[in-house]
Amino acid sequence: MEEVVTAQMEDFVERLKDAYDEMVVYKDLKKSNFISSFKLPSFMRDWVLKRFQDENGEIDVEGATDFIKDFIPKKENWKGIINRIVNYQERVKFLAKIAVNIDIKTQVTSFELPDFGLSYKETIIPPDVWETCSTALLKSEENWGIVELGYQYPESKKEPGKVKLVSFRDFCPYIVDIDEFKYAREEFSLTEWIDILLGAVDYNAAGYEGIGKKLAVIQRLLPFVEKRLNLLELAPAGTGKSYLFGQVSRHGWLVSGKVTRAKLIYDIGKKKDGVVAFRDYVALDEIREAEYMKDTEIQSALQAIMENGKYRAPDNHEVNVDAGIVFLGNISSEMMSEYQNMFVELPRPFHQPQFLDRIHGFIKGWELPRMTDDLKVCGWALNSEYFATVMHELREDPTYRAIVDELIVLPKGADTRDTEAIKRISTAYLKLLFPNVRKSEDISVNDFKNYCLRPAKDMRAIIRLQMGYADDKYAGVPVPDFTVKEPENQ
Repeated sequence: MEEVVTAQMEDFVERLKDAYDEMVVYKDLKKSNFISSFKLPSFMRDWVLKRFQDENGEIDVEGATDFIKDFIPKKENWKGIINRIVNYQERVKFLAKIAVNIDIKTQVTSFELPDFGLSYKETIIPPDVWETCSTALLKSEENWGIVELGYQYPESKKEPGKVKLVSFRDFCPYIVDIDEFKYAREEFSLTEWIDILLGAVDYNAAGYEGIGKKLAVIQRLLPFVEKRLNLLELAPAGTGKSYLFGQVSRHGWLVSGKVTRAKLIYDIGKKKDGVVAFRDYVALDEIREAEYMKDTEIQSALQAIMENGKYRAPDNHEVNVDAGIVFLGNISSEMMSEYQNMFVELPRPFHQPQFLDRIHGFIKGWELPRMTDDLKVCGWALNSEYFATVMHELREDPTYRAIVDELIVLPKGADTRDTEAIKRISTAYLKLLFPNVRKSEDISVNDFKNYCLRPAKDMRAIIRLQMGYADDKYAGVPVPDFTVKEPENQ
């Protein structure tokens, strides 16, 4: 029996490699290996692994270690880097997150490295460098890439010396063919595909009991692939939600601890949009203790963003948002049931039905086991950086929503917010589980019902229940009975 299982696993790995070729990497997160000590986000870790890994998954430990030390410095290495740049006039090249600023009054373009505390006032981007690198640097508010820094000498007492950008190369190590990704899905059964998705985000599918537990994890990926999908997850501590939202994709942003309105929504002094305008999702962690959730202006801004993707600031500036807002929180075990008021321990907005109504779905995080070594991936899997880029690009594909619109039959008088919530969640499930579907006939009615529509209805139904606990006016109002259009030949 063991030989049969081994043969099946070997066949699966070979098909995975055939389908995705260089985008497959050997991950072993169960043992405390050398690379874990560098505390890299998974998208960067897989980039390094692939660079120093042979076809059998063996790593050149010395080469990878030297590369990480040279090109991925820690914050405590920053003074040494500055010393080399300023006092020894060296050019230093390394991987970092960079943001740019264009001064309207002076026409000076500068940059900051937020992870190292280097500010706009201390830097400059020369015009010739800007002409070469501007396209890559303007892709988003903050960009990962290989920066090369040098020193610009003081021109006068009024023009002090600055750190200058010499060159920039965008951190995009893979050419992503989204059509190839979709087409390759056809080589795998649904159960195999679910295991592939879990491995891509660092989970060991074999550690979960049954497909239901696996799909519970995949729920968390819904806002990665669908624009403006707002979710709320309550769970015990230690189920891995912070890791998934904070480490897997460079296109999302996890707030853990304090955050200001200026950073999150809009900085009225600098006339600068906040992170919600530039990310695929913003996950607000530990919401039960979050002081910023008591700020009425943040509350109203989040409510407006969740409703229509826009926020009009006091100076009449409009912030346009495609990001989904994801609320994450831990609650006591006795509160973990949708059939009671789960939100009594949460901040005031979660006691207001008009705020809750704009959250599309609820994730029962208590259905996920606490993270253990057995749940960490150990084997061949899709590269996290590649998969995160695929999810980012899937957000731009409108064909999946068109399929959902065609398949879902609306009952008479269906609530608009319920309809939109269920369609968005169904669309996200379709993108994740059936990316190869290009028209409605490509997916069976049963598969769409069981893996797209039904979980969407269940997730929305919990929000509806909690709205009823918040206000008796909404009590007993069920989610409309959405159905699926049957093929004409049946």
